[in-house]
Amino acid sequence: MFQGESAVTLDDKGRIAIPAVHREQVARACANRLVITYNPFERGCLWIFPEQEWERLRDEVNALPRAKAVHRTLQMKLVGAAAHVEPDGNGRIALPASQRGAAGMEKRAVLLGMGEKFELWSEQAHLDKIRETISEDEITEDMLDLKL
Repeated sequence: MFQGESAVTLDDKGRIAIPAVHREQVARACANRLVITYNPFERGCLWIFPEQEWERLRDEVNALPRAKAVHRTLQMKLVGAAAHVEPDGNGRIALPASQRGAAGMEKRAVLLGMGEKFELWSEQAHLDKIRETISEDEITEDMLDLKL
């Protein structure tokens, strides 16, 4: 279970270092085998999955009927763009240039542990999202029983 927020820096080769607090977890969860792909719901964000969690999601997404355009778009963004990555000896993973560019990641980013996966946000997209508030009219039935 990944959680926590870490500021990370992209080096000149487009790599980020997995924060030390997560390295052992990643090694245990998936033997350092990760998959990075687009977040189809949020701009400026990539998803990073342990390989086993990725395979479960990939199979679910690929099982959607291709007759619907939204299914094909989801398959393209998640499965078509997926890249396997493994941390090097210094705990760095290389982000594909196309994904970095599409997400607007230049030098600084924010890595969030989100349970079964990580979200990697461009610094500006994260700042914009974190500054948003949830208004009363956006509260869902599922949220009403939360003790916040």
